[in-house]
Amino acid sequence: MKENEKTKKQVPLRLSPGLYAELMRWADEEFRSLNGQIEFLLTECVKKRKGVKKDG
Repeated sequence: MKENEKTKKQVPLRLSPGLYAELMRWADEEFRSLNGQIEFLLTECVKKRKGVKKDG
């Protein structure tokens, strides 16, 4: 893997106060940071879109 592929990209993101609060609650429930929760959710959506099956 190339060095630039290992580096995470920063993306500015605007969220409504309600969505922000819901994501924060969800992240807290799953012991993740807000950033980690958003990255997790986006990764799951991309897998689903590509048809990648979840193990288990």
